[in-house]
Amino acid sequence: MIYLLVVIFIIVLVMPFLSEFVEKNLEMFLFVMGLSAALASGVLNGGLFVKAAQEPVKITLAVFFAGLLFKWFQAYLERSILSVSRIMPFRLFAALIVIFLGLISSVITAIIAALVLVLVVSALRLDRSSEIRLTVLACFSIGLGAALTPIGEPLSTIAISKMKEDFFFLMELVGPQITIALLFFGIMAALAVKPPVSGKASFTKKPDSENYEEIFVRALKIYFFVMGLTMLGAGFEPLINHFLIGLNPLLLYWINMISAVLDNATLAAAEISPSMDHFTVQSILLGLLISGGMLIPGNIPNIIAAGKLQITSKEWAVFGVPFGLITMIGYFVLILVTGN
Repeated sequence: MIYLLVVIFIIVLVMPFLSEFVEKNLEMFLFVMGLSAALASGVLNGGLFVKAAQEPVKITLAVFFAGLLFKWFQAYLERSILSVSRIMPFRLFAALIVIFLGLISSVITAIIAALVLVLVVSALRLDRSSEIRLTVLACFSIGLGAALTPIGEPLSTIAISKMKEDFFFLMELVGPQITIALLFFGIMAALAVKPPVSGKASFTKKPDSENYEEIFVRALKIYFFVMGLTMLGAGFEPLINHFLIGLNPLLLYWINMISAVLDNATLAAAEISPSMDHFTVQSILLGLLISGGMLIPGNIPNIIAAGKLQITSKEWAVFGVPFGLITMIGYFVLILVTGN
């Protein structure tokens, strides 16, 4: 069973880069892989299926209704965004967008923050490279910022529940580190994102404005994506228990880069224990949160933004993986310095 799960994990990791068909149908691919992992580990039963079917409902509805609002108010919102962008230097605007979305995601949820990001990027006439960089950096920011409160994303809810702590526990535990990261991401956006050719943002109607059928299909894809992640996480629990539980927290920090392709909430549920000291929990969470931005499947905001903006897995990885590794190294040094 363990060997089969390892094979499934490798397939999940490499196939989006090797197959154009998988790339274009990433949500259904992850659903099939999740179903396969659950079957391989013997955990697929009625209870898991019901949980996997219920888990995506709220997210799917949020994506669907946000998609409707995006369609109805897109022109007005784009003009408003561009008006704001014109009153300040573009690089400052890019930095503030990345920082702001990271902070606000802990209140409005990571999903809504990702949809706001799509709106902002769609309104700006950026070259392809800058568009990708701004999106990836903002998704890194959203992924970390959403963990500040249990409202933002499932990982933070699970972590607080497992540790039996209050609402502000994660803000106190990793708040300073996340704040530094958001500022860093903002600075990188200012440096890496080039202003539009005209020197300022210009109103440009995107040619891929969605119709109602496309909005529904995208929401349906998100449903199967989240359902697949739920089964994938449950299916990989034996693998996690076999290899990860009880390891040194500094080693777990690096091993948790697997959250680039697995649900980080599931990994947090498997790894975190109320008997752990705060240093260990901090190391686990930072490894999960940072690496979640490296590849598209690592976070739901990634797949929402990548799908809407038509960013491929290869395009995302070319910038996301090296940037994520640099950030991981920086925070590893920070953990070593502050943890001892």
